[in-house]
Amino acid sequence: MSSRPISLKGRMTIGGDAPVSVQTMCNTSTDDIGASVEQCKRAAEAGADVIRLTTQGLKQVDSLSRIVSILRSEGIGIPVVADIHFLADAALAAAKVADKVRINPGNFAKDHDVACAKFSELIEICRDEGTAIRIGLNHGSLGERITSRYGDNPTGMKEAVMEWLRMCVDRAFFNVAVSLKSSNTLVMVEAYRLLYSAMQEEFGFTFPLHVGVTEAGNGYQARIKSAVGIGTLLGEGIGDTIRVSLTEDPINEIPAGRAIISAVQEGYTPIGVRDSVQATDYDDFIFKASTLWGPSLLDRRIDDFDLTGSTIDGRPLTEEEAVEFKDMLMQACRRRFTHPEYIACPGCGRTLYDLESTFNEVKKKTSHLAGVKIAVMGCVVNGPGEMADADYGYVGEGRGHVTLYRGKTPVLRYIPQEEAIDKLLELIEKDIK
Repeated sequence: MSSRPISLKGRMTIGGDAPVSVQTMCNTSTDDIGASVEQCKRAAEAGADVIRLTTQGLKQVDSLSRIVSILRSEGIGIPVVADIHFLADAALAAAKVADKVRINPGNFAKDHDVACAKFSELIEICRDEGTAIRIGLNHGSLGERITSRYGDNPTGMKEAVMEWLRMCVDRAFFNVAVSLKSSNTLVMVEAYRLLYSAMQEEFGFTFPLHVGVTEAGNGYQARIKSAVGIGTLLGEGIGDTIRVSLTEDPINEIPAGRAIISAVQEGYTPIGVRDSVQATDYDDFIFKASTLWGPSLLDRRIDDFDLTGSTIDGRPLTEEEAVEFKDMLMQACRRRFTHPEYIACPGCGRTLYDLESTFNEVKKKTSHLAGVKIAVMGCVVNGPGEMADADYGYVGEGRGHVTLYRGKTPVLRYIPQEEAIDKLLELIEKDIK
């Protein structure tokens, strides 16, 4: 079943018969107009279909307006999305500037009735402006009202979104997309499956789904994890637009997204279509192999897979390549943990430290801690809630300072950034002893 299409102010269509689109997000400060415009240009040139910028307050809405004006004056028509987290007034203002606003309406107010009133107001502004809405809920960001009824799990995620979608349907507002992301591929895939079925059953149609594995990290492990989660769903016909969330240059997310879509379209999912992979290089191999064997490993239809017959540029995989890939894919599918499990947001305008280099340093110093789940998060907006699966967390808290978490509990607050990695290692090693 095709989803009900939405329009981003006529600039593009998501859903329906439109091809699966690829998104990315700026990691610049939105108030740095020049840097943000330049990154938007690079994203457009690299083939991004949609670009998102953090818009945490009214000041950033003004900056976003200037960014959009510059892009349009230079003939760059890429749709621009305002990423809102808490401030309802910022969402209301951004809806008059952006082509789409990404929100979690439950964050608008602690009082559910107040949040509903603000969401209803946003719907009417978006209707008048032709602006699309993405209702974006992530694992770990559900409020107590939902978790006390359903738990902080895929069912809770699905139920939370359905409440807001019912409001949209009741108000005959259908220019809405939805996302239910998690850094845990099992949670992420199950949440989307539940929501997809619930929308079909209750509405008789599906809203377009924005699919991604959030806080995937970087390098091959992040790409494999994203290919497993996104590829599994696309192979089932679930998903209309995707983002591969990487703690790297945002431009790198675009070829990764295209590679996942291509692997699925070439028939590398589901299992049984092929039993080997012929790839042009290692990058090509990991996307094709992850979408071939990942779905069945994730759903426990198989327990292992054989790389015999698979080739890279016409040659068999080396033993080192085969072992490394198997370990990474098994871990991405939550089947066997042979390395630390890293959860890292890609960073955005809210991040006030060098997230990418810090994350690489954390990985370097903790690479021996097999099975330990470590989160490196840019700020307190995404950090404490969305590192739901982590054993330990490193979360930016203001310029030059970090708070360290054991699970969801802060244990060392507001420590200088230059001391934080060593303190994190001390905390982990003390617990292990």
